[in-house]
Amino acid sequence: MKQLFPLIAALFLVPNGALAQDADAGAALYDVHCAVCHGLAGRGNGPFAPALLLQPPALNDLATRHGEFPTARVVMRIDGRDPLVSHGSPMPIYGPFFEGSDTSLKSETGQPIMTSRPIVDLVAYLRRIQE
Repeated sequence: MKQLFPLIAALFLVPNGALAQDADAGAALYDVHCAVCHGLAGRGNGPFAPALLLQPPALNDLATRHGEFPTARVVMRIDGRDPLVSHGSPMPIYGPFFEGSDTSLKSETGQPIMTSRPIVDLVAYLRRIQE
């Protein structure tokens, strides 16, 4: 139990997120997996967007549209826990591509949400591009 206390304490002391988020690694993941639909700047205008029946949303204004950055919703959309219909079928679920060491990320409510290190990095990048 004494060994868990420092880890639990660290989760409460780290503001808005997980330990050592890497927004640059997240940017590289975004460029490969997300930009084709959501656009390089996250404005929903990627080169594949015109082929979709439902246009991909802008990702650079999530905090503005939701009043705060919707961490839990973003994580669950990426890993497939909250599927989204896009072009007549669900948005690609990238959870299997982003599997890796399990990491705790603090949601907007302060509750921890378990996800993978690549998703934590991708969320860090999405936070960085908010306008």
